[in-house]
Amino acid sequence: MPDVGEGLTEAEILKWYVQPGDTVTDGQVVIEVETAKAAVELPIPFDGTVHEILFPEGTTVDVGQVIISVNVGGGAEPEAPAAPAVAAAPVQETVAEPEPEGRQPVLVGYGVAASSTKRRARKATPGAPVQAAEVAAPAPVVPEQLNGHGPVTGRPLAKPPVRKLAKDLGVDLATVTPTGPDGIITREDVHAAAAPAPAPVVEAPAPVAAPVAAPAAATAVASDARETRVPIKGVRKATAAAMVGSAFTAPHVTEFVTFDITRTMKLVEELKSDKDMAGLRVNPLLLIAKAVLVAVKRNPEINAAWDEAAQEIVLKHYVNLGIAAATPRGLIVPNIKDAHAQTLPELSQSLSELVATAREGKTTPAAMQGGTFTITNVGVFGVDTGTPILNPGESAILAVGAIKLQPWVHKGKVKPRQVTTLALSFDHRLVDGELGSKFLADVAAILENPKRLITWA
Repeated sequence: MPDVGEGLTEAEILKWYVQPGDTVTDGQVVIEVETAKAAVELPIPFDGTVHEILFPEGTTVDVGQVIISVNVGGGAEPEAPAAPAVAAAPVQETVAEPEPEGRQPVLVGYGVAASSTKRRARKATPGAPVQAAEVAAPAPVVPEQLNGHGPVTGRPLAKPPVRKLAKDLGVDLATVTPTGPDGIITREDVHAAAAPAPAPVVEAPAPVAAPVAAPAAATAVASDARETRVPIKGVRKATAAAMVGSAFTAPHVTEFVTFDITRTMKLVEELKSDKDMAGLRVNPLLLIAKAVLVAVKRNPEINAAWDEAAQEIVLKHYVNLGIAAATPRGLIVPNIKDAHAQTLPELSQSLSELVATAREGKTTPAAMQGGTFTITNVGVFGVDTGTPILNPGESAILAVGAIKLQPWVHKGKVKPRQVTTLALSFDHRLVDGELGSKFLADVAAILENPKRLITWA
């Protein structure tokens, strides 16, 4: 499992595109994984034939663990996995079992780092079958069956990281029902065994008097189950860690402003028929984003970061505008690079591409790095507003509430007008009440009278 370049420590296998016996070429995409940042497709750095897939879909694997072995010898393909004792394949150059100590993360396209211990290949008699001991065997076979006194046939099969997890959670592997290939215990098996209200492990799950928590990764839940347990991993795990870190590191302050946005809504309708915006998506979020960029230009200190290590305030002279997006994999915040330099048509195009990519689950980790200011539109869910939590490393975030027709005093008379509420949360170490108030008032003033987009841009 490679480190995709963002310092991640694990990834979940979403989908295998190859199976044992398939021919692969260097650079061919063979797997899709979900990291804490996004779903990523990974290429294979070898030419050859797939010998074995060591982890099934749905498994979370630590960076540096071997997940697939490839026969690069150019000889006959291995026999079907149903008969692992003897495989009609030449001695392989790649070893399927992971290095037990000092394993370095493998970068995509670079293969496995060379081991400091060289193994001499055993000479094989021409035409004679090669014994299983001479080919790459599943990682658990040798290390997991020896304890220094000879074979131990009854010991549960599990990878070293899984054994460590079981030890940390106080789970006896002998009581865990394996679901991995060849009877290997997976991380999910350990988590399921560690769930509250443990019951004796049986060959097949059966109804019990008191409802028991479902296995962590189960998709089918009994109709009478009162609880369902879902593993915390991937995007949700990363989001939770980031939000906890942000909430308890940066002192949050939130301010609100409610105002008449009727003129902006009329401008949205006018722009939809403008020839310069032909073929582009025009909505309130586009003009709100543009208003934010104008307000940042007028109040540049709002676009900053707190460097705790260096004890410095970093003023950003560019805006990478983050847009919070709810996706099937959880909340993500990709950002538009150098949004401050984009025209309204360019910003519309960037927003459309950002949203489409997020909905398809194809947002890259790089697209979620380096944000400087974020907008979250909770109004699409019919919510008036909220108190958003800062993205780590940013000084402010703006929540946009629902736009509703309400009675409003306009030119001395009560009239039905389009009204909304904005909420600005900011890091009080960087942004004091005056700056936060001026910035929020500027955004509202621009949207209340959108002609200022032209005069202030």
